[in-house]
Amino acid sequence: MAIITEEEEEEGTKTLITPKDSDFSKSESTMKKNPKPQSQNPFPFWFYFTLIFSLATIIFTSLSLFSSHNDPRSWFLSLPPALRQHYSDGRTIKVQVNPDESPIEVFVAESGSVHTESVVIVHGLGLSSFAFKEVIQSLGSKGIHGVAIDLPGNGFSDKSMVVIGGDREIGFVARVKEVYGLIQEKGVFWAFDQMVETGDLPYEEIIKLQNSKRRSLKAIELGSQETSRVLGQVIDTLGLAPVHLVLHDSALGLASNWVSENYPSVRSITLIDSSISPALPLWVLNVPGVREVLLGFSFGFQKLVSFRCSKEMTLSQIEAHRILLEGRNGREAVVASLKKLNHSFDIGQWGNSDGISGIPMQVIWSREGSKEWSEEGQCVAKALPKAKFATHSGSRWPQVSKSGELADYISEFVSQLPRSTRRVTEEPIPEKVQKLLEEAKAGGDHDHHHGHGHAHVGYTDAYGLGEEMTT
Repeated sequence: MAIITEEEEEEGTKTLITPKDSDFSKSESTMKKNPKPQSQNPFPFWFYFTLIFSLATIIFTSLSLFSSHNDPRSWFLSLPPALRQHYSDGRTIKVQVNPDESPIEVFVAESGSVHTESVVIVHGLGLSSFAFKEVIQSLGSKGIHGVAIDLPGNGFSDKSMVVIGGDREIGFVARVKEVYGLIQEKGVFWAFDQMVETGDLPYEEIIKLQNSKRRSLKAIELGSQETSRVLGQVIDTLGLAPVHLVLHDSALGLASNWVSENYPSVRSITLIDSSISPALPLWVLNVPGVREVLLGFSFGFQKLVSFRCSKEMTLSQIEAHRILLEGRNGREAVVASLKKLNHSFDIGQWGNSDGISGIPMQVIWSREGSKEWSEEGQCVAKALPKAKFATHSGSRWPQVSKSGELADYISEFVSQLPRSTRRVTEEPIPEKVQKLLEEAKAGGDHDHHHGHGHAHVGYTDAYGLGEEMTT
């Protein structure tokens, strides 16, 4: 027979408790006081560890395959036909920008005979030799050797260099990749074994290994000193001096140093809409979010170029410039070079300095630009009173739509000057070859005096080609 009891709770409610419920609650409280020890199963830990490591392997393998599309060969094959043709028509030259860095490649486009007057065109930041392709072709058809250079960081020239080692700051993704590479090299349980042996995670050793083997890309920063070295080496390699120099846009500030230091090698200077600040507002390419829109979509870049640089360029021409500016870390290099521009450059002081004041100079300026830009042209004309001043019918980037007009101005200006005398430096004959030539000459004299009918040894014999040439 069950006994029913009543207990009053704090809020005045009543609860019915049976003896069976009482016994059950006592046993439950006893179990809570004396819980059974449970052995921890290591399977979940290793399961999740293996799963995470497998996912990381898949992710980084996918990233590696994706990054392979950004290598130079894949990038070149993805270019429009016009850009590929322009690259095929040019050549690359090795130059040493800084003494403590590896040489880089500079792209050069040429047109016309090398035995005529040489006109070297230097573009501003954000442009390339492709923009002056039609200008140098027009110059070539007029009997002038036209040369357009891709400054490092622009066009088809190198835009970055591989740096090994160092403790530079890198992004989160790059650091994760380094850790993953270290795991691949040392093994999954290397850090765990080290922790068991020493009782501590080998953090310092990990950082040391990462820094010693780190391979990172550093954007090429181009200032007036670096541009001076590049121009000098390209002109010397091609044997162009003395040259007629054409500077467009922000190239004036970049090339001014080389002109000041090498004015005897400059026959004339032509400034085309030259300014310290480039026409293309490159500072916006350093703004997160905005740069992705401008360089990632043709529409945004087209609007920017049309508004600030040229309204006459076609969509395909603007797209070519966007591709060259975006590809192979071009944005990083251009933004880095923008920071090195000398915004306090005084064109009047430079143009009237010793040496440069005696160089024939002309200024070609847009008459279709804004009122402010026309006034800027007048200021340049006043700062360079000896310079010939002319206007063109294009925008601040006239080299594409008004290439023929610019080529006419340049060729007419060059043809009015006395013909240049090219300085040719003969390279000495190597000592070994000189010795062979002397022996060959001595042997020929000996045969002549003794009446032998052997053939005289010439240059081909001296270079080991004599047997192939004799019949």
